[in-house]
Amino acid sequence: MAKVVKPLTNTEVLQAKPKDKEYNLSDGEGLFLRVKPTGSKLWLFNYYHPYTKQRKNLSIGTYPDISLATARSKKREARELLANNIDPKEHRESVQKAKEQEHTNTLRKVATDWFEIKSTKVTHDYGEDLWRSLENHIFPKIGNHPVSMLSATKAIDTLKPIAAKGSLETVRRLCQRLNEIMTFAVNTGVIFSNPLAGISQAFEAPKTKLMATIKPEELPGLMKTLNFASIKLVTRCLIEWQLHTMVRPSEASGAKWSEIDFKNQIWTIPAERMKMKKQHSIPLSPQALGLLNTLNPISGHREFLFPADRNPKTHANAQTANMALKRMGYSGKLVSHGLRALASTVLNEQGFDPDLIEAALAHVDKNEVRRAYNRAEYLERRRPLMCWWSQHIENAATGDMSLSSAKKALRLVNG
Repeated sequence: MAKVVKPLTNTEVLQAKPKDKEYNLSDGEGLFLRVKPTGSKLWLFNYYHPYTKQRKNLSIGTYPDISLATARSKKREARELLANNIDPKEHRESVQKAKEQEHTNTLRKVATDWFEIKSTKVTHDYGEDLWRSLENHIFPKIGNHPVSMLSATKAIDTLKPIAAKGSLETVRRLCQRLNEIMTFAVNTGVIFSNPLAGISQAFEAPKTKLMATIKPEELPGLMKTLNFASIKLVTRCLIEWQLHTMVRPSEASGAKWSEIDFKNQIWTIPAERMKMKKQHSIPLSPQALGLLNTLNPISGHREFLFPADRNPKTHANAQTANMALKRMGYSGKLVSHGLRALASTVLNEQGFDPDLIEAALAHVDKNEVRRAYNRAEYLERRRPLMCWWSQHIENAATGDMSLSSAKKALRLVNG
């Protein structure tokens, strides 16, 4: 017959005195109070592991921090777990670990893990811009928030001051980036669902703005202004290089001499520098080669075609051409990215094959069959298009104002 244990009273617990050796006072059902020689009193729950059947002790806490009534309540919770074949000690450790991870997985921490993967899918310059936006607008306020405790309200409150300034496009991008981070957190098991899925609906949608560009008939005026503008020679070459090659600002500013194949007169931009992460080859017209001839004495001994002013070992900023165009009086009328739109408009008006124009602009064709078309043939078919476009630019530069004159190309190619 099982021994009947008389439950402890509050008085017995309070008056339990220390002895030379530690001893236990049992309350029944596995709960007991351990009194140590130092006078400290510790509540313990003794039980059999549900699978190994080995005896184990679960520490419940010290008296008087944990009262007799509280100790009994915690004992009942432990017995309920055992009834479901759950070890209470292992359960407590897993809960504690989950809480620790919850507080460790802050928005900044998860964003850092997300960015390690994201950065492999975007250009270096875009990646820098992306991370800078988080550093400037998000991390100062909610970067240290555990993602499991991040609410839509908190995120919206963080973005409201930016929206109040009218920077709706910035808000749109931040909403998109926050959702990418939270989706990553879901997919990696950090959280179960994304609470920020609809935060963009809390803000006015930005008005779609096309890249500012000029009309085809305004090209001669641009070339004339460029000729007389008070800007550095490298900057002028950069603008003309973008104009002739039809590439994006970051692709032009980061151009390297090692990417130029003078023998075949081709510039090949590696995939990691392209927006769509696809290698892009550009047939170089005589005028484009002429620009390289102009640049050779300036940067031919360096890595980049367009070295930065302060540190020539690095390349010019992607916004260099934009800032120069603003100083030239084209603020709100033309941005460097708009030079691509200008080229597209002129070439389409001249009846060039739309597929060739899209290929020249490095747009990824959504049609899989056309995308799989022989690239080498596309490259050679694009050469006449590029040459026509460069000649059109040179003709627009009344009085041969362009630095890219076809005559200048021969010295570098044949030299």
